[in-house]
Amino acid sequence: MTTDDKTLSKTLSYWLRHRPDAGGLTLDAQGWASTDALLSALGREHGADFDRLLTVVETNDKQRFEFSPDLEHIRARQGHSIDVELALEPTAPPAQLFHGTVDRFLDAIREGGLKKMRRHHVHLSPDVATAERVGARRGKPVILVVDAARMAADGHLFFVAGNGVWLTDAVPPDYIAPA
Repeated sequence: MTTDDKTLSKTLSYWLRHRPDAGGLTLDAQGWASTDALLSALGREHGADFDRLLTVVETNDKQRFEFSPDLEHIRARQGHSIDVELALEPTAPPAQLFHGTVDRFLDAIREGGLKKMRRHHVHLSPDVATAERVGARRGKPVILVVDAARMAADGHLFFVAGNGVWLTDAVPPDYIAPA
């Protein structure tokens, strides 16, 4: 992904996850925006056309975005701080999931668990390597292991986004161990 594509990806994240109004967009209840409206805004802001948008969506390292089957709509797969209903079905998780963080958050996590904060869900990774990449965004990563099987058995719901990110409302501290 080129630097310009990275900037475009960050713009997409901002508009489709947090501030659609900043791009003059309207999202429906499931977070979908009109591809034409998005292209109009991207054309004004970044000179981007559909081919460039398609490249950014297809090459995004975390597969953050998805098109509707007819390509007429686009949305962020998860990570919203605005009210959307992604219409994901509860899914049985693998036995373990992983969360990448950094040392400075460990005391709060040990005390209160993983919380969604300003987002709709806590994000969990299906493997250590992905959790390491996530944690490394803020410094030297610390990997936590989530006992997802026990959580599910205890009634916690899990969802999986189209890009493989696992989502849940919260992870209490009793289900978290260091890797």
